[in-house]
Amino acid sequence: GAFSFASLATTTMEAGGQFQYFKNVFGGFFGFLYGWSFFTVISTASIASIAYVFAESFSNLFGLECILKEYGSYSVFGVLFLFKNATIKLVAISALVMLTLFNIRGVKGGGWLSNIVTGAKILGILMLIVIGINYSGHTHQYEIQTIATRANTSEIIKISAFFTAMLGAFWAYDGWVNITNMASEFKNPTKNIPIAIIIGTALTMFLYVAVNYAYLQVLSPLDFVKLSTQDGKIAAVEVANIAIGSTGTTIIAILIMVSTFGATQASTMSAARVYYQMSIEGYFFEPFSRVHSRFRTPYISLVGQMLWASLLIISGTFDQLTDMLVFAAFIFYALGAVAVLRLKMQGKLSTTFGYPFAPILFLLCCIIIVINAIYSRPLESLSGLFLIILGVPLYLYFKAKNRPVI
Repeated sequence: GAFSFASLATTTMEAGGQFQYFKNVFGGFFGFLYGWSFFTVISTASIASIAYVFAESFSNLFGLECILKEYGSYSVFGVLFLFKNATIKLVAISALVMLTLFNIRGVKGGGWLSNIVTGAKILGILMLIVIGINYSGHTHQYEIQTIATRANTSEIIKISAFFTAMLGAFWAYDGWVNITNMASEFKNPTKNIPIAIIIGTALTMFLYVAVNYAYLQVLSPLDFVKLSTQDGKIAAVEVANIAIGSTGTTIIAILIMVSTFGATQASTMSAARVYYQMSIEGYFFEPFSRVHSRFRTPYISLVGQMLWASLLIISGTFDQLTDMLVFAAFIFYALGAVAVLRLKMQGKLSTTFGYPFAPILFLLCCIIIVINAIYSRPLESLSGLFLIILGVPLYLYFKAKNRPVI
């Protein structure tokens, strides 16, 4: 995937990322459909879910009581639990409001904050890796092998279960192409952005594998299953608590807060540029192209993004948000792989990475993930698909309204 989008990043210096790629390769309809999906599902659900993790850490660290707990079981159609984890949702929305106001004041401050929290994020992950590897308690490697050996392979280890489990794992990588959204603000973007995508993704892969290996030195697979059923529980915090006690728990919880706060900030800063660029080109609502008279930032795009992400936080849970956004994102990741193949066959792509194996393999994986998500997570997948399809009549509206432009 990184090789495919690194190749696409060499084709334009304009802001907008995948919106620009799909518009240039497949036409305005596919460009708009991605941009609309980016606003309704992909970016806002990502922002909402990261803010949700921040709020969980914040609530755990400061021992916040859950408000409206007695209404937590109330739902809309048995799907939307609006009052469940109300305190966490309130903290998450408050963080979004704060970061939106911060970004309205300018990109420079936002970039400075992102650099600080990126360092804190890597520091926290390295600490967890060291803690896990040096853990002197019971190791769970044999337990993992025993489970795999004794289980009925045909029932437990099957393709559907594997790719369903991967939905959560892929969320850890999502955002690896966000840098392309701000291409116009970089020096020599057609050279530097591909390098950043490849190196950044490789580093993330290394850290992800290493930290999960460390986790499995402390917690068993069954412990992870139990954690997933408990609200407000975070694996990293539990690992630190078992391995080095309450002091380590506090340190890790703070680092998770800083990390997720920074990730929310980075997504907030870059994603709004997509809607802003779409609006300038006539593919989105006109107010989203307005810039602040003093700070020269796309403040309407930022506020609109914050409002929709807040609604997603209220309406869903962390798992619902991540499953929905990963499903929608991989539809367009597949389209990105097709774009690379099409441009190369047309002779319009001079610089490629891993061609043709990288885009073909990535395309096949994306197709499998999307099909399996519909099978294993029908509610979340179809909800995401419904929001994407809503973009079709909107495209026709914008096309009629801005016919000379689109």
